[in-house]
Amino acid sequence: MEPQKLDLCNEIIKTCLKMESSGINQGTSGNLSARYKNGFLITPSSLPYNEMSPEDIVEMNWNGEYLGKQPSSEWRFHRDILKSRNDINVVLHCHSINATAIACHEKDIPAFHYIVGIAGGKNIRCANYATFGTQELADNVILALKDRLACLISQHGMICLGKTLKDAFFLGCEVEAISKMYVKTLSIGNSPILSDEEMHKVIQQMKRMSYGKGPEPEGSNDIAKPKSE
Repeated sequence: MEPQKLDLCNEIIKTCLKMESSGINQGTSGNLSARYKNGFLITPSSLPYNEMSPEDIVEMNWNGEYLGKQPSSEWRFHRDILKSRNDINVVLHCHSINATAIACHEKDIPAFHYIVGIAGGKNIRCANYATFGTQELADNVILALKDRLACLISQHGMICLGKTLKDAFFLGCEVEAISKMYVKTLSIGNSPILSDEEMHKVIQQMKRMSYGKGPEPEGSNDIAKPKSE
């Protein structure tokens, strides 16, 4: 196996193990893919993450042809997302508890908290249900991810996107945390929702600051500056 592919396969496995240890995924559920050459690499079907080796990671092209083990049953939405989104290189799918609980109620996550904007819009949409592994599900997911970096899937789980494996994993953990907050909020009652105008400002602010790093907010009179030696 060439060094570039070996390194990416090892990083995929490392991220899968982090998905499990962080609690956002369990057992053999969920799957992970990363763009590679004229196609992508994806986790195999029904193999526990702690048993995976680099040779088990499946290479696929845009026509659905693959080398090695049978790919994850969800390869269609991985392929279609990567093929249609030049802005991302990684697709992470998991069945985290709180996000999946919301998805089982076919609910979007509204702007009850500004951090919802981390997924790229004023809400985190929930894709319509379709049988797992089908083209219908892939089509539903593509719609839910329009202008977004994450979505829920009705009666199923969630998907997060990223430029890197690290980005996608970070977002998966954030969406699960947001989901947990929303579930607790709903136990109290319906909460106020931030306006579209405010969420637009939040999203622009997140882009400028790379979510916690970078320049101060526009219009700020009190600017943080590096101290000179």
